[in-house]
Amino acid sequence: MSRYRGPRLRILRRLGDLPGLTRKQSKKTTPAGEHGQQLKKPSEYALRLEEKQKLRYNYGISEKQLLKNLKAAKKVQGSTGIVLLQMLEMRLDNTLFRLGLAPTIPAARQLVNHKHILVNSRTVSICSYECKPGDAISIKNKIASHNIIKKYMEYPSLANLPNHLEFDTNTLTARVNGTVERKHVGLQMNELLVVEYYSRK
Repeated sequence: MSRYRGPRLRILRRLGDLPGLTRKQSKKTTPAGEHGQQLKKPSEYALRLEEKQKLRYNYGISEKQLLKNLKAAKKVQGSTGIVLLQMLEMRLDNTLFRLGLAPTIPAARQLVNHKHILVNSRTVSICSYECKPGDAISIKNKIASHNIIKKYMEYPSLANLPNHLEFDTNTLTARVNGTVERKHVGLQMNELLVVEYYSRK
């Protein structure tokens, strides 16, 4: 399945708050769909599927990309679920979002695709680039690039900057100081259910 391009509020009503997908809030409280108001106990499969979908929609990745990241996370020592979250959080598009340089991850992805972003003084146009400790992130020295960033920064996304990032608002430069900790991941979910979802397939 490719990247979702449909109504975002519909997804929020079904999965709950996804800060990376949109800043809008739905006035409706029931899940989207004809049978949204019918309360029923979800099955174990439905619970695991829902947690997996939260990852996909929040970080804007395809099923194939998520599965690829999961396989890579299994090869790393430690909890597979936490390593998977860390890999997704350290993506360049999400890092820009967490720095407050873009209101949503799709907006951050557009900044990267249009080559407004420099990593270690080199243009990076790959959204899935995994930021590493020591990386320096800056804005291309063009008026258009700076105008877009300043416009986005008028409406900050998340209130708190994670501990693994530092940002200088005067020079619009940032540095990655480490790997994100689980408690600083901006998404409320149970990553173990995602690992279980794929282990049962």
